[in-house]
Amino acid sequence: MNDWQRKSPLDWETYVNKMVKVAAVEKHEYEGWVLTIDPVSASIVLATFLENKKVSISVVLGHAVQEVEVLKEGDDEMKQRLSCIFAPEESKAYSLEELDKRKNNLKTWLETNHIPVTEQGESGRTLCVAGVLTIDPPYGPEECSSSNEIILSRVQGLIQGYLEKQQ
Repeated sequence: MNDWQRKSPLDWETYVNKMVKVAAVEKHEYEGWVLTIDPVSASIVLATFLENKKVSISVVLGHAVQEVEVLKEGDDEMKQRLSCIFAPEESKAYSLEELDKRKNNLKTWLETNHIPVTEQGESGRTLCVAGVLTIDPPYGPEECSSSNEIILSRVQGLIQGYLEKQQ
């Protein structure tokens, strides 16, 4: 086990959102922005921004890491870019105000149609239908979740119809 693998997750967390140079075994070197570090294997996930808005993702396995040097701190804009790399396209398209409007409109429509709905979670961002189905932002049929497949299918169909009428 090397020094890198002996670090704690709190130590590794200090590297997240920073540009680093990783020296690995066999004189390999990798540079990139640290997205995350796996707490089990100590592997580092690096992102490198290429031309035309493409992103290259590299994983340096924890056992191969010999040294990690911080080259640059990430500013707020870079942290935002890094946090959006694996976010689904739909969630990027909406501002907080737009998501609130979508949630409130859907909730009102469900209540108008006598479907019991409540808000859940610390920020109230998740809608809960009849206590058996949840709808997460951006509040489309794909964001519905339930263990009851019949209810899931019917509510997804209702939401799809509602969204089609809105357009």
